[in-house]
Amino acid sequence: MFILILQFFWLYIDDLMGKGLGVFVILELLFYVSASLIPLALPLAILLSSLMTFGNLSENNELTALKSSGLSLYRIIRPLFVLVLLISFGTFYFANYIIPVANLKWHSLIYDIQNTKIATLLTPGVYSKEFDGFAIKVKKEENGVYYDMTIHDHTQTTQLRTVKAKEARVYKSLNGQYLFFKLKNGNIYEELDIQNPSFLPNGQINGNLDKGKPARISTFQSGTYKINLTGYSLNRSNEDVFTDKHEMMNVFQISKAMDSISLKKKKVEALFTAGLLTDHILFNKPQRIDSLTGIMKKNGSPAVSWAEIPKIEKSKIIQQTISDLRNSNTRIENQLSYIKVLDNEAALYWIEFHRKFALTYAIMVLFFVGAPLGAIIKKGGFGAPVVIAAIIFMIYFIIISIGNNLANEHVVSPFLGMWMSGIFFTPIALIITRAAANDSQIFNLEAWRIRFMKLIQKK
Repeated sequence: MFILILQFFWLYIDDLMGKGLGVFVILELLFYVSASLIPLALPLAILLSSLMTFGNLSENNELTALKSSGLSLYRIIRPLFVLVLLISFGTFYFANYIIPVANLKWHSLIYDIQNTKIATLLTPGVYSKEFDGFAIKVKKEENGVYYDMTIHDHTQTTQLRTVKAKEARVYKSLNGQYLFFKLKNGNIYEELDIQNPSFLPNGQINGNLDKGKPARISTFQSGTYKINLTGYSLNRSNEDVFTDKHEMMNVFQISKAMDSISLKKKKVEALFTAGLLTDHILFNKPQRIDSLTGIMKKNGSPAVSWAEIPKIEKSKIIQQTISDLRNSNTRIENQLSYIKVLDNEAALYWIEFHRKFALTYAIMVLFFVGAPLGAIIKKGGFGAPVVIAAIIFMIYFIIISIGNNLANEHVVSPFLGMWMSGIFFTPIALIITRAAANDSQIFNLEAWRIRFMKLIQKK
């Protein structure tokens, strides 16, 4: 889980950094992500634990003592298989009811984080105007320190204020309401707008007023500038917006969604067919041609032959027919594109549907790979079992990724794509279990060399 969470951080580190997020927001995100990562971590955990358990039993000759007392490997495995079976059913319940909610929570949360406006506040070399009344620019940024910062404050209508600083750091208040700029070595330029002229009783302009813009310059070594963040902090979206995603549904909701897609597809096809029959010239020839030329009767019997039709009218009929056919082809292509979108959406739902069942089966089949394999290699602890489990899990992960990609690209069916890893490891589990039950030394290189030499001599 720790490794998988680190992988998640690598993927979303750009979205999380520089947002001023609180610790509890990060912990909440990790909590939901951890729940969604269990389907990937649990098969590896079952594989590794079964390898270590039976490797220890075999290494300490406890498995040999059990077999010598009349217990077969199948009888020894049975209690653990019952436990794994319970874990598998619990995993299915978790994947069906808990993980969709966790996916909904962390997808909506990461969406809110990605759309937090503070992330785009400071871009080196570009004036940022995300906040009303402010224009902020920095020359460069290194390790959280901004250099040559310029802040133009237009919040006061009668005063223009410009703040320049050599260095600056940005902090967010604990309540998320304000943004603080810790400035060093800078100046503040303030100038007032030109005031309206004031007239004396004799009609002359009051000369006491300065005709220019009064200005003031201040210098500071260190200072803090505050900007109100009201309306720009992390706002939580309505989670109902994300509930129609396939990853956020259980099998019963997916089944209903599939029925809805199927009905929508049939309805669209029926409406399109009815429209095609009505509009197409081949299916509505008498009325269509009569409206175009006025020389064909509504019952379809021609008043004149085609040869007697004027050349100009023939050209009109041909051009109109070509135009109608092109429009029909365009509508058909658009309809096929829309049906393809519905098929792609249905495939995503089917992939998620089979994923939940394939996960349950993968836990059981990897147990029957790990337990007999541990009995054969006779190595326990965190040495050889970890290496072997890592190799097997790598193969499992590659196959499940290939199956998922092939199913998403519609190369194979969603069923085959999601069950590909289980189908691949099932015969391997049967072979290894049978070999361990019969005490076959399938990993003994010397035994294989002797068998090979006997086969050569026989030939």
